[in-house]
Amino acid sequence: METLMIPQAAIALCKQFEGFHRVKRNDPLRLAHPYICPAGFTTIGYGHLCKPNHPPITAAEAEIYLAQDLQTALNATLKYCPILASEPENRLAAIVDFTFNLGAGRLQNSTLRRRINQRDWRASENELRKWVYGGGKKLPGLVMRREVEVRLLQA
Repeated sequence: METLMIPQAAIALCKQFEGFHRVKRNDPLRLAHPYICPAGFTTIGYGHLCKPNHPPITAAEAEIYLAQDLQTALNATLKYCPILASEPENRLAAIVDFTFNLGAGRLQNSTLRRRINQRDWRASENELRKWVYGGGKKLPGLVMRREVEVRLLQA
């Protein structure tokens, strides 16, 4: 089986919505420090899950974490939605971003997965729009992120 590369649109989406966070103003090395994301998880760099005592990291280290995390998300996406391997790359990018953001378990057990595998893109768009809550609250950033993913699904 051919190995698929991480779609560039997924990398761009993650960087846009995760951002390289928590660089202290007085840090001449511009290191990122662990922070609590809106959903309540300790993360570092571009949304990489970590322990609260994780040492600060450089932008280059954050890129490495992001590549590893996106590879994990890509593998899970293709495991649960194998039809995306033969769909336009933007559709794959949308669901890789979703999986990166929410985790493979959420995709695995979702109606979204079923709709994708049925190639019901309209219903898939509606399912994506439901995943906008973090820490029990509707988050404007997640609303925007899901809308970008919906546009990619329409490829």
